[in-house]
Amino acid sequence: MKIDLDDVDRQLLGALQRNARQTTGELAQMTGLSQSPCWRRIRRMEEAGLIQGYHARLSRSALGYGVVAFVSVSIDFQTEARSAEFVEAVRAIPEVVMFHGVTGLADFLLMVVAEDLEDFSRLLQRKLHRLPGVKQVQSSISLQEFKRFDDLPLPAKAAVNAPAGP
Repeated sequence: MKIDLDDVDRQLLGALQRNARQTTGELAQMTGLSQSPCWRRIRRMEEAGLIQGYHARLSRSALGYGVVAFVSVSIDFQTEARSAEFVEAVRAIPEVVMFHGVTGLADFLLMVVAEDLEDFSRLLQRKLHRLPGVKQVQSSISLQEFKRFDDLPLPAKAAVNAPAGP
């Protein structure tokens, strides 16, 4: 399904990415719309799946997570059952904050948080190495964060594909 986005829609999406707590009145004033048309535009983008929720951005460091690591995992063989078992097990680990199937030398890439290096070592030994089918694990510790994944760039084209589901 395609949804047409104009400059006002992109302006609304950008504003909501930066601060989802803005009222419809504030968003309407920013875009030059009245409240009802502004609300209808936002609702249309929610129904199309472009807006999938409103979230609070938490401070990793304030919560005590001083370590971010990127962990590449190769599994012994990729069957549908083995991959599903692995995916289910990884999803159950709260310290895994991002998880992708990837191309290249590894099969999966995980982004994990830990309180400190000792905590990361425990996580690696007690959870990640014991995941079903793990053949090889390689990790890289982040030394410094230069840019977070907070906002998506908004496409300039008029129509975008609305996702089929979450």
